[in-house]
Amino acid sequence: VWAYFMKSSAGFTRLWPSLATIAFMGVSFALLSISMKTLPMGVAYTIWTGIGAVGAILVGWLVLGERLAPLQVVAGVLIVSGLVLMRLSSPQA
Repeated sequence: VWAYFMKSSAGFTRLWPSLATIAFMGVSFALLSISMKTLPMGVAYTIWTGIGAVGAILVGWLVLGERLAPLQVVAGVLIVSGLVLMRLSSPQA
């Protein structure tokens, strides 16, 4: 979500999208911190970045109308598959 507002902020030149970017970044980091209480750092961070990557792809496609090439869809599926494998392979799974 914060990536969408960052794009909308036009390089942090628009106040409200800039403030929304900062707020949602804070929420994002807080959720990462919470996940690190129960998951190893490498697993938590990998899942966090993967969710962000796939989320940005989906927001770009669904909200901003960006086109997705077939290979980009395959890449998104591979990222999600990797996230599932990371979670399943973690000691706390």
